[in-house]
Amino acid sequence: MAVMPLFLLVAGSAAVAGLARRTPVPAPLLLVTAGLAASFIPGIPDYTLDPHIVLPLVLPPLLHTAALESSYLDLRANLRPVALLSVGYVLFATLAVGCVAYLVLPGLPLTAALVLGAVVAPPDAVAATAIARRLGLPHRITTILQGESLFNDATAITAYKVLLAAALGVGATWSDGIKEFALASLGGIGVGVVLMVPLHWLRIRLRESALLENTLSLLIPFFAYAAAEQLHASGVLAVVVVGLYLGHRSWQVDFETRLQEDAVWKVVSFVLESAVFALIGLQLRVVLRGLGDFSAAQTLWYAAVMFLVVVLTRFVWVFPATFLPRALSARVRAREPDTNWKAPVVVGWAGMRGVVSLAIAFSIPATVPGGGSFPARNLVLFLTFTTVIATLVIQGLTLPPLIRLLKLPGPDPQAETLAEAQAQNEASRAAEERLDELLRDERNALPGPLADRLRTIMERRRNSVWERLGAVNEVTGESADETYRRLAREMIDTERRVFVQLRDAGRVDDEMLRTLLRRLDLEEATAYREEAS
Repeated sequence: MAVMPLFLLVAGSAAVAGLARRTPVPAPLLLVTAGLAASFIPGIPDYTLDPHIVLPLVLPPLLHTAALESSYLDLRANLRPVALLSVGYVLFATLAVGCVAYLVLPGLPLTAALVLGAVVAPPDAVAATAIARRLGLPHRITTILQGESLFNDATAITAYKVLLAAALGVGATWSDGIKEFALASLGGIGVGVVLMVPLHWLRIRLRESALLENTLSLLIPFFAYAAAEQLHASGVLAVVVVGLYLGHRSWQVDFETRLQEDAVWKVVSFVLESAVFALIGLQLRVVLRGLGDFSAAQTLWYAAVMFLVVVLTRFVWVFPATFLPRALSARVRAREPDTNWKAPVVVGWAGMRGVVSLAIAFSIPATVPGGGSFPARNLVLFLTFTTVIATLVIQGLTLPPLIRLLKLPGPDPQAETLAEAQAQNEASRAAEERLDELLRDERNALPGPLADRLRTIMERRRNSVWERLGAVNEVTGESADETYRRLAREMIDTERRVFVQLRDAGRVDDEMLRTLLRRLDLEEATAYREEAS
């Protein structure tokens, strides 16, 4: 892709994503709509999704970011529903959609129809989890949707490779395909397990240089993906396993590295997600170009059938997968919280498709060995595109009102604040005991005011959480801690202006100004992170 079209894509998608924050419409939906509208503007370049770019260069950092922000403990606690969705549902959807496509689409061989099934099988939960967090869905549902999105791409891509080989006539028996699927899955997990410990060890050894550590952090997902793919294993699973481990162990990394890494990956994720959803909408002209053999009525009928099958298939899987294990196993009933019909309705309707489906579809070769064309390739591309757009727009726009209508109980802010306060209280008491122990050593002698300052900092940190549970200022509506942070920021702003005035007057140079401003920035960042939490 040329530099100017790439610049226009990134700048335009970032602007639309920024605009989405001022509207009730989730950013992914607004970006897709903007992409669709832009595809009709004369002079807009053709933005064809290149699977050789999306799969190895765009997918790994997005998966790595999601894995870093996921909870290994929560995923382990919900392993059964996550596995049923990310593996069981994807394989079930592949077969169900493939069989319906074989029956509905004239002249499409069963193997090619199953390829279409694998292409549209994996939901992309970016939009769903964004909506879930905004509307305060129960934590368990959000965890299940996020866990599904981490692992289902691996299932779909592996199934696609096996089925494509069969469609091209270069595959072996079904048992060989199952063996290849198992080896790719286990191999991807194995590569991740082998890499995660040495990569974390290397990060710990680089703690003296936050820049080197963050450079390594940027390279890790690409390295893990490439290493697994080189061994014909699942690069997706390798990236996810490494990301989950590094996120679980992030507390062992230097604080400066964590601050930088958090900012760096937020920028990377924002840019890539914005560009990816805009690219989905921009594919309209590309997929319409090859549909000359089909009438508009035919293609719309096929698109409607595929959308309905994809939606119904998810509900057909989700409800039995939710209630049958509980009915058949006392152990499941004892280990997992009780549920009702509302949770599977939300999970079933949250099956929106995304860029991975389009990237896989565009990787279907135009010809088969022997020189013939791949059966109905252009129609497969079109149906993938319409399924992605329909699920994003129809399900994405209706999911928020559905959640509100069902009135699912969200997280209890009071209970969360109370748990946070109790945890902070225990940590502060331990820190105070450690401080007293250290101060008894002559090597750690401190003047009284400085020792008191350390105790004051700990006391304020402990009290700040409790204050959020207490009364608020009748005039401003703020708690005492919120007022404290606001006044602290006002003081920091005043100091910052004075430092700049001193620089402009020639009393300090720019290097000293940067040092002074960095100290204030770190203090303000600490106050901001406390307020955001």
